[in-house]
Amino acid sequence: MTATPDDYKRLYARFTAPVSRFDCGRKCAPHNGGSPVCCSADHAVPIVDKAEYQLLKSRTDLWRDYVPNDAAGRKIVAELHETCVAVECKGVQFCERDNRSMSCRAFPFFPYFTREKQFVGLGYYWDFEDRCWIISNLQVVDVPFIREFCEAYEALFAVDEDERQGMIDHSASMRRVFTRRNQLIPLLGKEGGFFAVEPKTHVVRPARLEEFMRHGPYKDEPPAPAAGEPPAAAAD
Repeated sequence: MTATPDDYKRLYARFTAPVSRFDCGRKCAPHNGGSPVCCSADHAVPIVDKAEYQLLKSRTDLWRDYVPNDAAGRKIVAELHETCVAVECKGVQFCERDNRSMSCRAFPFFPYFTREKQFVGLGYYWDFEDRCWIISNLQVVDVPFIREFCEAYEALFAVDEDERQGMIDHSASMRRVFTRRNQLIPLLGKEGGFFAVEPKTHVVRPARLEEFMRHGPYKDEPPAPAAGEPPAAAAD
């Protein structure tokens, strides 16, 4: 059972909320060669289902096949599941928000599943900890984004078991990595709020933002105000 282009069309319609009221691309671009980390294949290569790619190509000329130019890129392409393809867009200056891929809409998050295969919240792609501003400022993530993220992925899992299993496997990989680090896994709960996965027991518990690490060039910056606080309080 796999998703169809029409399935992705419906998913796109229900997943439009921005991750935050902040323009987070302006926060990370100065540290990533002038481009937001999620908007350049030099930093993050979007992976799409072939049915999703079929839909995108029917709607826009924004996307094309990703052609790797280094060993890391070739490894990404070589390890793709047979149902997926690596793509890249024309760049942030040409963005068409209605024609963003699921991976663009969700970045830097993925659905986190427990060892019992329960979808409990949003984990993040830890490879981008040193480059993505949002990962160091989880408090800015808006509840409408979390709600639409969860609804869209639950709808996707209902028609594509491979996608669900891929997220289960990725969650297990995150547990292995963070257990080796002896670090908590930060999560955003499906209804909002912060949770943590203990590195040894993998127990999921409520958490405070202060328990989570900040990374890269953002660890010494003042944290941004939480979602819902007045814009005048925002850090420049």
